[in-house]
Amino acid sequence: MHGRINPTALRLMDACEHIMRDITTLEELTARRIALAADAAPSAISYHFGSQEELIVAVAERVYRRLNAERLTLLRKAVERRRPAPADLDEVIAALIGPSIRWSLDPTSGYPVLSHFTSLAQRSGDPQHYRRITENVEHHKAFIPPLKQIAPWLDDVDIGWRLNCALGIRSQVTRSRERTAILTDHRIDLHDPEGMIARMVEVIAPMFRRHG
Repeated sequence: MHGRINPTALRLMDACEHIMRDITTLEELTARRIALAADAAPSAISYHFGSQEELIVAVAERVYRRLNAERLTLLRKAVERRRPAPADLDEVIAALIGPSIRWSLDPTSGYPVLSHFTSLAQRSGDPQHYRRITENVEHHKAFIPPLKQIAPWLDDVDIGWRLNCALGIRSQVTRSRERTAILTDHRIDLHDPEGMIARMVEVIAPMFRRHG
């Protein structure tokens, strides 16, 4: 992008995000459609972002920052609520997985942007292009110190492994709803974010508790 982001670039990003929330496949996202929604010329996409693909990356990065900011805000609240004692384990886990679950069920959130971005990254011939987002784990690492205080018998490797497993559970539920519904005999309300978060916390929390 050329220099500081300007009003036209912001309109293009807003338009791209809005359209990505509504489309089923990325084939529906065209430069002309984005430009029309942003009241700009299609050539403005190349001028400000280099390509439509780069625009999508910029939009996904912005949405991801919002999601992570919400996650870290919940983590800080959990830590402050009990300081100087360890934070409540269930609350820390809910901070980790909760925002994604809520966003995935909120039609006004930017969650579809992240889903489309993941699809784009997976089918790209240049996965390096997306790694600054797909492999960014700094916000996840922020959970390690509070979890070490909660579970001091675990080292960084143990906690990192458990964090990754927790995120895997979250991803499977958000991305494979039909399979989840079938495996649970359609008896769990998969449209109730708080109920789903509570059930996931119930499964994940024992990974961080001492047994025996």
